[in-house]
Amino acid sequence: MAKNNFELIRPNAYVALRLPSDALIVVHLLPNTTISIGKYGNFQANHVIGRPFYLTFEVIDKTNISNTSQTALRVVPATELYADLRDEDATTPIETETGRTVKDQDGVEYDIVGEDGEVVMRTNRTIIDDPNSQIMTMDEIEEMKAQSIGSGKDLIAKILESHSALDQKTAFALAKYTLRKTKKYLKRFTIIPLDVSTLARWMFVEKEPMKTMELREEILSLIGSWSNVHCTPLHTPPLMSENIAKIGGGRWLVVDETAGLLVAYIAEKMGILHAPERPDQKLENALVLDQEHEAVKGEVVQDNTEANSSKIPTQNPLRPRKSSTLATTNTITLIHANAQPNLSLLKYFHFDAFNPSSLHPLERHLKILSWLQLVAPEDDACCTEPEHVSEEVLQGWKSGKRSNHFRKRRRWERMKSIVDETRAGGFDGLIIASVMNPVSILRHTVPLLRGAAQVVVYSPTIESLIELSDCYSTGRRTAFVQNPPDPGLMPTEDFPINPTLLLAPTIHTARCRSWQALPGRTHPLMTGRGGSEGYIFTATRVLPAEGKIEARGKFKRRKVDARRSTRASSSLAETPASVAGELIESDV
Repeated sequence: MAKNNFELIRPNAYVALRLPSDALIVVHLLPNTTISIGKYGNFQANHVIGRPFYLTFEVIDKTNISNTSQTALRVVPATELYADLRDEDATTPIETETGRTVKDQDGVEYDIVGEDGEVVMRTNRTIIDDPNSQIMTMDEIEEMKAQSIGSGKDLIAKILESHSALDQKTAFALAKYTLRKTKKYLKRFTIIPLDVSTLARWMFVEKEPMKTMELREEILSLIGSWSNVHCTPLHTPPLMSENIAKIGGGRWLVVDETAGLLVAYIAEKMGILHAPERPDQKLENALVLDQEHEAVKGEVVQDNTEANSSKIPTQNPLRPRKSSTLATTNTITLIHANAQPNLSLLKYFHFDAFNPSSLHPLERHLKILSWLQLVAPEDDACCTEPEHVSEEVLQGWKSGKRSNHFRKRRRWERMKSIVDETRAGGFDGLIIASVMNPVSILRHTVPLLRGAAQVVVYSPTIESLIELSDCYSTGRRTAFVQNPPDPGLMPTEDFPINPTLLLAPTIHTARCRSWQALPGRTHPLMTGRGGSEGYIFTATRVLPAEGKIEARGKFKRRKVDARRSTRASSSLAETPASVAGELIESDV
């Protein structure tokens, strides 16, 4: 399995930039290119390649001798990042009773005092917000931004200085105002690795959530927990059943319509999402580290594009065209409903489904087929065997026609292997995130699962999952067992699917909400994003017993006890009440 290395920033990698406004930007770090981050400026990609992740950089605009603007990066040390937290008092103020105020010597009322009566925070109930408190106009601020050559600190200090009512603000209001201006004007960013959780948060907040069916990172974690996705050791081959079907081995069946986000999450859990490091990549990282290792403690990295471009190679990644054999363990079998699967988000992990590289683990571990190839493979053109040509005829063909023939044969052999393995079944789990009716999906996929396999179905809304849960309810299962319909008539109106194949149907949901936690002001943040709640349906695959089931055992003891109770009741009925009372007491 390929191990992901999140220690150093590699060339040609996709990374996420966390801006001061807490927004995320995903960029592609191509060597010798300029990366733009909007209003915060731009920087050279060579300045960050080869450095550790989670460093905070500050964009500095400088002017050289020829009066031309030049961009540099400064690594912000941790002592500067957390200076405010280190200087603050760690004690939490104690709130007073409701309606109680304390007057200071200057006549100002306070709401919160310490244990010894010391004033902690001033009240702002009598302060009226005045938009004219800020003397600087927006035009003046924009002019200062255009003339500023620093990182934005001078501009923030000028804005705070020009506020006429700054001394009237409470400590909390002043900190809130300063933080708002810092997020807006300070030119800083932090580089974080692009994993599936970060990609899901970026797609949900910054990009198009409908493209991924509004799939959030907490729902992804819930799907991974209930589906029991894990990495199976490579030396554990799948078992073989009586009909030569593979059982187990870490094989999951997936229906993904989230542009590949669900497939990426499953592959990350199985350890097959990231490609191994190539020898030429190790050389590139060594060159960059030798050039840039000194700027990790606050030093400024100057813009020297020509020198950097001469040291960092820019060749394209290697892409061997030789076909590799399919894996037998830790595999993901993807079923799609289109002519080609939509796996566009896998490009952020350097995998192209249309032209995969044999160096990437997903090329062997990701198996793709359509619904037509699963249900009726004889009707699909890709499952039709190409015409067999003798060796004598092949020798007379041109090289281009001969290679085209062999390519068709390899594609047919690969597709036939995937279809036969999928139709044989024995998968460890089924994970679905689709806009299709889940009842129609489970009708064809549940029989392909082994016993005790987990089924997880995601839907942005709960209505379709309630209908699916009703199809596997106890009442339908009991009616199906007592009066089973003719298998040739399935599905029927009462039984759209076999209700005996899944047990314990349950619907779950989870959503993390951000809260403001302050004394007397604890509440959820009103700026949180809405959207669909998101629900998942979970159940366990079972194998119904075949034939009639009867309970066997010896019931002689129970019959004797029943006879004794019958005789005692008859004797009591024939005995007078007074005598019967004495008999009962004696028996007791």
